[in-house]
Amino acid sequence: MAEAWHQHNMRVQYKDTDRMGVVHHGNYVTWFEVGRTEWMRHHGMAYHKMEDQGLLLPVMDVNVTYKKSAYFDDCVAIFTKIANYSPVRLEFEYEARKISEEEFVRSGEKETIESFGELLAKGSTMHMWVNSDWKPARINKVAPEVYGVLQKLG
Repeated sequence: MAEAWHQHNMRVQYKDTDRMGVVHHGNYVTWFEVGRTEWMRHHGMAYHKMEDQGLLLPVMDVNVTYKKSAYFDDCVAIFTKIANYSPVRLEFEYEARKISEEEFVRSGEKETIESFGELLAKGSTMHMWVNSDWKPARINKVAPEVYGVLQKLG
């Protein structure tokens, strides 16, 4: 898919670092979740609105590849986009990148064709649409407006 990346900037918090002074590896998965939530909100699919409709999007698989360490107070951009989708599944792709203070201030939250900055970690998550009873839900049937957004972006 050729969709643009959605960029969400954040600063590394002290609580996210370990005794070695680097971001703990588990925090990247949390950052990917933040990126996914903000991507959905940006495209009119806020998580709480989906849940109000009785739709859930649990994670079925997570993959992370670590490239470089991030440290307390670093400026980081989380880039998120759709990798694949179907009426039942949705896969996101992520990149966490260190950016300069100037880039942090200049480009808080936006769409961009290419990610930029120093690659810290990349990964993906696979999700499955389910209803409030945790039964598979075909998004094109139960929320065609959401499926339409995915089609438009893909």
